[in-house]
Amino acid sequence: MVDHPLTERIAELEARKQEALHAGPERAVQRQHDKGKMLARERVEYLLDDGSFNELDMLARTRHPDATERPYTDGVITGWGSIDGRKVFVSSQDFTINGGSIGEVSAEKIHKLQDLALSVGAPYIGLNDGAGARIPEGVVSLDGYGGIFYRTVQASGVIPQISVIMGPCAGGAVYSPAMTDFIFMVRETSHMFITGPDVVKTVTGEEVTLEELGGAGSHSSRSGVATFVAADEKAVMDDVRYLLSFLPSNNMEDPPRMVTGDDPQRLCPSLAEVMPASPNMPYDMKTVVTEVVDDGDFMEYHANWAKSIVCGFARMDGRTVGIVANQPLVLAGVLDIESASKGARFVRTCDAFGIPLLTFVDVPGFLPGVDQEYGGIIRHGAKLLYAYCEATVPRIQVITRKAYGGAYVVMDSKGTGCDLSLAWPSAEIAVMGPEGATDIVHRREIQSAAEPEARRAQLIEEYKEQFANPWIAAERGYIDDVIDPTETRVKMIAGLEMLASKHEDLPRRKHGNVPL
Repeated sequence: MVDHPLTERIAELEARKQEALHAGPERAVQRQHDKGKMLARERVEYLLDDGSFNELDMLARTRHPDATERPYTDGVITGWGSIDGRKVFVSSQDFTINGGSIGEVSAEKIHKLQDLALSVGAPYIGLNDGAGARIPEGVVSLDGYGGIFYRTVQASGVIPQISVIMGPCAGGAVYSPAMTDFIFMVRETSHMFITGPDVVKTVTGEEVTLEELGGAGSHSSRSGVATFVAADEKAVMDDVRYLLSFLPSNNMEDPPRMVTGDDPQRLCPSLAEVMPASPNMPYDMKTVVTEVVDDGDFMEYHANWAKSIVCGFARMDGRTVGIVANQPLVLAGVLDIESASKGARFVRTCDAFGIPLLTFVDVPGFLPGVDQEYGGIIRHGAKLLYAYCEATVPRIQVITRKAYGGAYVVMDSKGTGCDLSLAWPSAEIAVMGPEGATDIVHRREIQSAAEPEARRAQLIEEYKEQFANPWIAAERGYIDDVIDPTETRVKMIAGLEMLASKHEDLPRRKHGNVPL
């Protein structure tokens, strides 16, 4: 009996695919595992729903003429699958093959995947673990990175783009994740930097460890590069799946709505007691946020950076919402350079993907100081103001206590286009705090008084009675309603329901000129 002509080719195909399924040399595989790191395929299999991965370009390999070895995949695994039944595209750099470096062929694989993700409107997830551009391929590999950068920008605001740093990410390679929407890092094993410790020491004389320079701790608390951090690779990929549960697949779809079982009419009696007796005493705004949202489920964004402002994703009656809130526990909740930048980035991300914004306001002003002024607090504060003014998603503001001066305006005030402004009876809306305002307005009167301190104290109390309340703002319509704190959840959900059909026609323009 003669074999069918395809039998031999099918056998060859299976042999080639089996070869492609193996990672690099055993010693490289062992080093990866010894560091507590998963292999590229293991990561993809863990991240995606079981059996959902469809690989592309498995048999691709370098065409560089001087290459002594030409392993299949060329050091990056690419394809699509699903997370919780929703389509996603994934690339995973394989550090056991050429150190996960990107050459001509591996770059082309990523280009193809990015193009597919954008064309079908599905999230793109890049698992980064590589040495950057492949040195022997020279300018060809650099051009490959250029193509990745270009496609990242074209997809920005259209599909969610998520970068997960699983190992080294150095030099120009850092700009690929830097332009995506979210960056995840793993403690101890993730590192990002433009120049490594040796170069830093040579050029500046500074001695710094790899972890201090580019580790997850530094980038999540000091530079603000890392959005989310987890203890190990499985935990970080669990967090990626969790984040995607809040996001739409693209900017033309509504964010997913889930049945949470939390009664939309539930009152929040604990909020009646959250406000301290003294206006100068702090309280934890996260307590307010977790009490109001469905099941207390809140995924905080940049939790360890710019802590005077709290941002994150939650649900209200099953709807995804973005939360922005001043944090009185940190610097009394002031806005500074970092918190303004953090808030602006988050607001623009939510607006790009149709996620309604809920803003909790307790802000005494902007942080004063020479460092802030020289660092450009005017420019950075304008970012947050611009982001709110530009946003067309439903916007609801709740003023819990202090709302002073320009910081009040910046925090999604009615004048900047907020759709629904609510205030607790404890709200204080004024140009500035009682002490500062009294010292400016009544300076001469206080100086000429028989008992200056007593007169100052009396004038401060008069100012508080007149301005440290929401009544004047409510009379003029700058606040739509003064509410019982216990009804905050009910009122916000009612507002979101009312605003669900909101639509705005924007003027034609190429794009605005955000103050970067």
